[in-house]
Amino acid sequence: MGKQTALYQQHIDAGAKMVDFAGWDMPINYGSQIEEHNAVRGDAGVFDVSHMTVVDVSGRDATEYLRHLLANDVAKLDVPGRALYSGMLNEDGGVIDDLIVYRMSFGYRVVVNCATRMKDLAWMAQQTSGYSVSVEERPRLAILAVHGPNSIDKVTALLPAEQADAVRQLGNFRGVEFDPWFIARTGYTGEKGLELIIPETDALTLWVKLLSSGVRPIGLGARDTLRLEAGMNLYGHDMDESVSPIAANMEFSVAWRPEDRDFVGRTAITEHRKQQQAGKLPCLTGLVLEQRGVLREGQKVVTDCGEGIITSGSFSPTLKHSIALARIPVNSKSCQVDIRGTLTPVRIVKPNFVRFGKKIFD
Repeated sequence: MGKQTALYQQHIDAGAKMVDFAGWDMPINYGSQIEEHNAVRGDAGVFDVSHMTVVDVSGRDATEYLRHLLANDVAKLDVPGRALYSGMLNEDGGVIDDLIVYRMSFGYRVVVNCATRMKDLAWMAQQTSGYSVSVEERPRLAILAVHGPNSIDKVTALLPAEQADAVRQLGNFRGVEFDPWFIARTGYTGEKGLELIIPETDALTLWVKLLSSGVRPIGLGARDTLRLEAGMNLYGHDMDESVSPIAANMEFSVAWRPEDRDFVGRTAITEHRKQQQAGKLPCLTGLVLEQRGVLREGQKVVTDCGEGIITSGSFSPTLKHSIALARIPVNSKSCQVDIRGTLTPVRIVKPNFVRFGKKIFD
Protein backbone atom coordinates (compact mmCIF):
# COMPACT_ATOMS: atom_id res chain seq x y z
CA MET A 1 0.00 0.00 0.00
CA GLY A 2 1.30 3.43 -0.96
CA LYS A 3 0.82 6.86 0.54
CA GLN A 4 -2.76 8.07 0.71
CA THR A 5 -4.27 11.52 0.49
CA ALA A 6 -6.86 12.67 3.03
CA LEU A 7 -9.55 11.72 0.50
CA TYR A 8 -8.51 8.11 -0.07
CA GLN A 9 -11.70 6.64 1.42
CA GLN A 10 -13.84 9.08 -0.55
CA HIS A 11 -12.24 7.83 -3.75
CA ILE A 12 -13.03 4.25 -2.79
CA ASP A 13 -16.61 5.20 -1.90
CA ALA A 14 -17.01 6.91 -5.28
CA GLY A 15 -16.01 3.70 -7.08
CA ALA A 16 -12.49 4.70 -8.05
CA LYS A 17 -10.03 2.30 -9.59
CA MET A 18 -6.89 2.97 -7.58
CA VAL A 19 -3.38 2.69 -9.00
CA ASP A 20 0.15 3.37 -7.81
CA PHE A 21 1.38 6.77 -8.92
CA ALA A 22 4.90 7.63 -7.74
CA GLY A 23 4.27 5.81 -4.48
CA TRP A 24 0.77 7.19 -3.92
CA ASP A 25 -2.52 5.30 -4.15
CA MET A 26 -4.44 7.50 -6.59
CA PRO A 27 -7.68 7.19 -8.62
CA ILE A 28 -7.09 6.50 -12.31
CA ASN A 29 -10.82 6.73 -13.02
CA TYR A 30 -14.23 6.32 -11.39
CA GLY A 31 -15.67 4.11 -14.10
CA SER A 32 -15.25 5.88 -17.44
CA GLN A 33 -12.19 7.96 -18.30
CA ILE A 34 -13.85 9.40 -21.42
CA GLU A 35 -16.99 10.44 -19.50
CA GLU A 36 -14.80 12.15 -16.91
CA HIS A 37 -12.82 13.92 -19.63
CA ASN A 38 -16.04 15.15 -21.24
CA ALA A 39 -17.43 16.28 -17.88
CA VAL A 40 -14.50 18.67 -17.49
CA ARG A 41 -14.86 19.94 -21.05
CA GLY A 42 -18.63 20.38 -20.68
CA ASP A 43 -19.38 21.16 -17.03
CA ALA A 44 -17.09 20.79 -14.00
CA GLY A 45 -14.87 18.15 -12.43
CA VAL A 46 -12.71 17.94 -9.33
CA PHE A 47 -9.27 16.32 -9.12
CA ASP A 48 -7.62 15.38 -5.84
CA VAL A 49 -4.03 16.41 -6.52
CA SER A 50 -2.95 16.44 -2.89
CA HIS A 51 -0.04 14.18 -3.83
CA MET A 52 1.68 17.24 -5.31
CA THR A 53 4.42 18.78 -3.14
CA VAL A 54 3.85 22.24 -1.66
CA VAL A 55 6.94 24.18 -0.56
CA ASP A 56 6.85 27.60 1.10
CA VAL A 57 9.83 29.90 0.63
CA SER A 58 10.33 32.90 2.92
CA GLY A 59 13.05 35.03 4.44
CA ARG A 60 15.02 38.16 3.61
CA ASP A 61 16.59 36.66 0.47
CA ALA A 62 13.60 34.65 -0.77
CA THR A 63 13.24 36.67 -3.96
CA GLU A 64 16.92 36.58 -4.91
CA TYR A 65 17.10 32.89 -4.05
CA LEU A 66 14.24 32.04 -6.43
CA ARG A 67 15.63 34.36 -9.12
CA HIS A 68 18.78 32.20 -8.97
CA LEU A 69 16.96 28.86 -8.69
CA LEU A 70 14.38 29.22 -11.49
CA ALA A 71 14.61 29.89 -15.21
CA ASN A 72 11.63 32.23 -15.05
CA ASP A 73 11.93 35.41 -12.97
CA VAL A 74 9.87 35.80 -9.78
CA ALA A 75 10.59 39.53 -9.93
CA LYS A 76 7.60 39.58 -12.30
CA LEU A 77 5.38 38.68 -9.34
CA ASP A 78 4.98 42.23 -8.14
CA VAL A 79 1.96 41.70 -5.87
CA PRO A 80 0.71 38.81 -3.69
CA GLY A 81 -1.43 36.35 -5.60
CA ARG A 82 0.42 36.49 -8.92
CA ALA A 83 1.79 33.21 -10.29
CA LEU A 84 4.13 31.95 -12.98
CA TYR A 85 5.23 28.70 -14.56
CA SER A 86 8.93 27.82 -14.62
CA GLY A 87 11.47 25.12 -15.10
CA MET A 88 13.98 24.39 -12.35
CA LEU A 89 17.18 23.51 -14.19
CA ASN A 90 20.48 21.83 -13.43
CA GLU A 91 23.83 23.32 -14.43
CA ASP A 92 23.72 21.45 -17.74
CA GLY A 93 20.38 23.04 -18.59
CA GLY A 94 18.31 19.88 -18.05
CA VAL A 95 14.88 20.17 -16.42
CA ILE A 96 14.97 18.95 -12.82
CA ASP A 97 11.26 19.76 -12.60
CA ASP A 98 8.58 22.11 -13.87
CA LEU A 99 6.50 23.97 -11.34
CA ILE A 100 4.16 26.81 -10.43
CA VAL A 101 5.34 29.54 -8.05
CA TYR A 102 2.95 31.95 -6.34
CA ARG A 103 3.73 35.25 -4.63
CA MET A 104 2.30 35.07 -1.10
CA SER A 105 1.95 37.47 1.81
CA PHE A 106 4.81 35.65 3.57
CA GLY A 107 7.03 35.16 0.52
CA TYR A 108 6.42 32.48 -2.12
CA ARG A 109 4.66 29.14 -2.51
CA VAL A 110 6.08 26.58 -4.95
CA VAL A 111 4.13 23.51 -6.12
CA VAL A 112 6.26 20.74 -7.63
CA ASN A 113 5.59 17.22 -8.89
CA CYS A 114 5.26 14.38 -6.40
CA ALA A 115 7.41 11.98 -8.44
CA THR A 116 10.36 14.37 -8.17
CA ARG A 117 9.78 15.37 -4.54
CA MET A 118 12.99 14.03 -3.00
CA LYS A 119 15.38 15.36 -5.64
CA ASP A 120 13.53 18.68 -5.79
CA LEU A 121 13.74 19.23 -2.05
CA ALA A 122 17.41 18.22 -2.02
CA TRP A 123 18.23 20.56 -4.91
CA MET A 124 16.31 23.44 -3.38
CA ALA A 125 18.13 22.95 -0.08
CA GLN A 126 21.51 22.76 -1.83
CA GLN A 127 20.88 26.05 -3.63
CA THR A 128 20.13 27.96 -0.38
CA SER A 129 23.86 28.36 0.27
CA GLY A 130 24.63 32.05 0.65
CA TYR A 131 20.98 33.09 0.99
CA SER A 132 19.02 33.98 4.13
CA VAL A 133 15.98 31.91 3.24
CA SER A 134 13.61 29.29 4.68
CA VAL A 135 12.44 26.41 2.48
CA GLU A 136 9.62 24.50 4.19
CA GLU A 137 7.62 21.59 2.81
CA ARG A 138 3.91 21.74 3.73
CA PRO A 139 2.74 18.09 3.76
CA ARG A 140 -0.48 18.85 5.68
CA LEU A 141 -1.92 20.87 2.82
CA ALA A 142 -4.34 19.30 0.33
CA ILE A 143 -4.92 20.49 -3.24
CA LEU A 144 -8.26 20.19 -5.04
CA ALA A 145 -8.37 21.30 -8.67
CA VAL A 146 -11.85 22.15 -9.97
CA HIS A 147 -12.01 22.69 -13.73
CA GLY A 148 -14.55 23.12 -16.48
CA PRO A 149 -16.76 25.89 -17.90
CA ASN A 150 -19.01 25.86 -14.81
CA SER A 151 -16.26 25.29 -12.25
CA ILE A 152 -15.86 28.82 -10.93
CA ASP A 153 -19.60 29.28 -10.47
CA LYS A 154 -19.87 25.98 -8.61
CA VAL A 155 -16.95 26.71 -6.30
CA THR A 156 -17.97 30.28 -5.51
CA ALA A 157 -21.49 29.09 -4.67
CA LEU A 158 -19.91 27.27 -1.71
CA LEU A 159 -17.91 30.27 -0.41
CA PRO A 160 -18.92 33.21 1.80
CA ALA A 161 -20.09 36.17 -0.30
CA GLU A 162 -16.95 38.29 0.15
CA GLN A 163 -14.62 35.40 -0.73
CA ALA A 164 -16.81 34.40 -3.68
CA ASP A 165 -16.60 37.93 -5.11
CA ALA A 166 -12.81 37.95 -4.78
CA VAL A 167 -12.49 34.59 -6.54
CA ARG A 168 -14.80 35.64 -9.41
CA GLN A 169 -12.57 38.65 -10.06
CA LEU A 170 -9.38 36.60 -10.39
CA GLY A 171 -7.59 36.66 -13.73
CA ASN A 172 -5.50 33.79 -15.09
CA PHE A 173 -2.44 33.00 -12.99
CA ARG A 174 -3.83 35.03 -10.10
CA GLY A 175 -4.70 33.82 -6.62
CA VAL A 176 -6.09 35.08 -3.34
CA GLU A 177 -5.34 34.13 0.27
CA PHE A 178 -8.08 33.42 2.79
CA ASP A 179 -5.78 32.22 5.53
CA PRO A 180 -5.34 29.24 5.76
CA TRP A 181 -6.90 28.72 2.29
CA PHE A 182 -5.34 29.82 -0.99
CA ILE A 183 -7.38 29.77 -4.22
CA ALA A 184 -5.79 30.37 -7.63
CA ARG A 185 -6.80 30.49 -11.31
CA THR A 186 -4.22 27.93 -12.38
CA GLY A 187 -4.53 24.41 -13.72
CA TYR A 188 -3.61 21.64 -16.12
CA THR A 189 -6.62 21.15 -18.42
CA GLY A 190 -7.00 24.08 -20.81
CA GLU A 191 -10.33 24.95 -19.19
CA LYS A 192 -11.41 27.64 -16.78
CA GLY A 193 -10.85 26.51 -13.24
CA LEU A 194 -9.42 26.88 -9.79
CA GLU A 195 -6.84 25.17 -7.64
CA LEU A 196 -7.61 25.26 -3.93
CA ILE A 197 -4.70 24.70 -1.54
CA ILE A 198 -6.26 24.07 1.84
CA PRO A 199 -5.57 22.29 5.15
CA GLU A 200 -6.11 18.56 4.66
CA THR A 201 -8.56 18.69 7.57
CA ASP A 202 -10.86 20.81 5.35
CA ALA A 203 -10.55 18.60 2.28
CA LEU A 204 -13.31 16.11 3.13
CA THR A 205 -15.95 18.77 3.76
CA LEU A 206 -15.09 20.61 0.55
CA TRP A 207 -15.03 17.38 -1.49
CA VAL A 208 -18.49 16.36 -0.24
CA LYS A 209 -19.92 19.81 -0.98
CA LEU A 210 -18.47 19.82 -4.49
CA LEU A 211 -19.86 16.41 -5.34
CA SER A 212 -23.24 17.36 -3.83
CA SER A 213 -23.32 20.42 -6.11
CA GLY A 214 -22.87 18.27 -9.21
CA VAL A 215 -19.10 18.49 -9.67
CA ARG A 216 -17.87 15.13 -10.94
CA PRO A 217 -14.79 13.38 -9.46
CA ILE A 218 -12.06 13.01 -12.08
CA GLY A 219 -9.16 10.55 -12.08
CA LEU A 220 -5.58 10.73 -13.32
CA GLY A 221 -6.50 9.11 -16.65
CA ALA A 222 -8.69 12.00 -17.76
CA ARG A 223 -6.24 14.48 -16.27
CA ASP A 224 -3.64 13.13 -18.70
CA THR A 225 -5.83 13.33 -21.82
CA LEU A 226 -7.00 16.82 -20.83
CA ARG A 227 -3.45 18.14 -20.39
CA LEU A 228 -2.36 16.52 -23.65
CA GLU A 229 -5.19 18.19 -25.54
CA ALA A 230 -4.05 21.48 -23.97
CA GLY A 231 -0.47 20.80 -25.15
CA MET A 232 0.90 20.80 -21.61
CA ASN A 233 4.06 18.84 -20.83
CA LEU A 234 4.21 15.91 -18.43
CA TYR A 235 7.43 15.61 -16.47
CA GLY A 236 9.34 12.40 -17.11
CA HIS A 237 7.77 12.07 -20.56
CA ASP A 238 8.05 15.34 -22.48
CA MET A 239 11.07 16.55 -20.51
CA ASP A 240 13.42 15.51 -17.73
CA GLU A 241 16.96 16.19 -16.50
CA SER A 242 18.41 15.10 -19.86
CA VAL A 243 16.26 17.52 -21.86
CA SER A 244 16.77 21.25 -22.28
CA PRO A 245 13.70 23.49 -21.94
CA ILE A 246 14.64 24.75 -25.41
CA ALA A 247 13.92 21.25 -26.76
CA ALA A 248 10.75 20.89 -24.66
CA ASN A 249 8.71 23.87 -25.92
CA MET A 250 9.43 25.66 -22.63
CA GLU A 251 11.41 28.65 -23.86
CA PHE A 252 8.35 30.83 -23.22
CA SER A 253 8.94 30.21 -19.50
CA VAL A 254 12.58 31.37 -19.58
CA ALA A 255 13.13 35.01 -18.56
CA TRP A 256 16.22 36.05 -20.56
CA ARG A 257 16.12 39.62 -19.28
CA PRO A 258 17.64 41.19 -17.34
CA GLU A 259 20.78 39.78 -18.91
CA ASP A 260 22.75 39.93 -15.67
CA ARG A 261 20.42 37.51 -13.80
CA ASP A 262 22.59 34.43 -13.38
CA PHE A 263 20.03 31.64 -12.90
CA VAL A 264 21.08 28.00 -12.70
CA GLY A 265 21.51 26.55 -16.20
CA ARG A 266 21.54 29.90 -18.03
CA THR A 267 24.89 29.39 -19.73
CA ALA A 268 23.90 25.92 -20.95
CA ILE A 269 20.50 26.83 -22.36
CA THR A 270 21.90 29.93 -24.04
CA GLU A 271 24.08 27.53 -26.02
CA HIS A 272 21.10 25.20 -26.56
CA ARG A 273 19.14 28.04 -28.14
CA LYS A 274 22.00 28.69 -30.56
CA GLN A 275 22.14 24.99 -31.39
CA GLN A 276 18.42 24.88 -32.15
CA GLN A 277 18.64 27.97 -34.34
CA ALA A 278 21.39 26.17 -36.25
CA GLY A 279 19.20 23.10 -36.65
CA LYS A 280 21.28 20.95 -34.27
CA LEU A 281 18.80 20.65 -31.38
CA PRO A 282 15.30 19.15 -31.81
CA CYS A 283 12.04 20.82 -30.92
CA LEU A 284 8.86 19.58 -29.23
CA THR A 285 5.86 19.93 -31.48
CA GLY A 286 2.35 18.61 -31.98
CA LEU A 287 1.29 15.75 -34.25
CA VAL A 288 -2.21 14.98 -35.49
CA LEU A 289 -3.44 11.67 -36.92
CA GLU A 290 -6.94 12.16 -38.31
CA GLN A 291 -7.27 8.66 -39.79
CA ARG A 292 -7.55 5.43 -37.82
CA GLY A 293 -4.74 4.55 -35.46
CA VAL A 294 -3.37 5.69 -32.11
CA LEU A 295 -0.25 7.73 -31.49
CA ARG A 296 1.61 6.55 -28.39
CA GLU A 297 4.68 7.47 -26.40
CA GLY A 298 7.84 5.85 -27.73
CA GLN A 299 6.78 5.52 -31.36
CA LYS A 300 9.45 6.47 -33.91
CA VAL A 301 8.86 9.56 -36.01
CA VAL A 302 10.42 10.00 -39.45
CA THR A 303 10.59 13.49 -40.98
CA ASP A 304 12.19 15.09 -44.01
CA CYS A 305 14.96 16.31 -41.67
CA GLY A 306 15.60 13.10 -39.74
CA GLU A 307 14.11 10.97 -36.99
CA GLY A 308 12.37 11.81 -33.72
CA ILE A 309 10.15 10.22 -31.09
CA ILE A 310 6.69 10.66 -29.62
CA THR A 311 6.93 11.76 -25.98
CA SER A 312 3.17 11.75 -25.21
CA GLY A 313 0.33 10.42 -27.32
CA SER A 314 -3.30 9.35 -26.99
CA PHE A 315 -6.75 9.34 -28.51
CA SER A 316 -8.35 12.75 -28.01
CA PRO A 317 -11.91 12.41 -26.65
CA THR A 318 -12.69 15.98 -27.69
CA LEU A 319 -11.33 15.80 -31.25
CA LYS A 320 -12.21 12.12 -31.83
CA HIS A 321 -8.80 11.28 -33.27
CA SER A 322 -5.25 10.75 -32.09
CA ILE A 323 -2.83 13.52 -31.08
CA ALA A 324 0.71 13.56 -29.74
CA LEU A 325 3.65 15.62 -28.60
CA ALA A 326 6.88 14.62 -30.35
CA ARG A 327 10.52 15.68 -30.26
CA ILE A 328 11.62 15.98 -33.89
CA PRO A 329 14.33 17.74 -35.91
CA VAL A 330 13.75 21.47 -36.05
CA ASN A 331 12.39 22.82 -39.39
CA SER A 332 10.75 19.50 -40.30
CA LYS A 333 7.98 19.93 -42.86
CA SER A 334 6.70 16.39 -43.52
CA CYS A 335 6.28 13.64 -40.98
CA GLN A 336 5.38 9.97 -40.59
CA VAL A 337 4.98 7.79 -37.49
CA ASP A 338 5.91 4.13 -37.29
CA ILE A 339 2.67 2.49 -36.15
CA ARG A 340 3.19 -1.26 -35.82
CA GLY A 341 5.76 -1.27 -38.59
CA THR A 342 3.83 0.94 -41.00
CA LEU A 343 4.95 4.51 -41.65
CA THR A 344 1.74 6.53 -41.32
CA PRO A 345 1.55 10.20 -42.42
CA VAL A 346 0.70 12.72 -39.70
CA ARG A 347 0.33 16.50 -39.62
CA ILE A 348 2.77 18.74 -37.74
CA VAL A 349 0.94 21.45 -35.75
CA LYS A 350 1.70 23.84 -32.93
CA PRO A 351 1.99 21.83 -29.69
CA ASN A 352 -1.49 22.59 -28.40
CA PHE A 353 -4.79 21.26 -29.62
CA VAL A 354 -7.82 22.25 -27.50
CA ARG A 355 -8.72 25.32 -25.41
CA PHE A 356 -12.06 25.78 -23.66
CA GLY A 357 -13.39 22.69 -25.40
CA LYS A 358 -12.62 23.92 -28.92
CA LYS A 359 -10.08 22.82 -31.54
CA ILE A 360 -7.43 25.53 -31.91
CA PHE A 361 -5.11 24.24 -34.67
CA ASP A 362 -5.65 24.64 -38.41
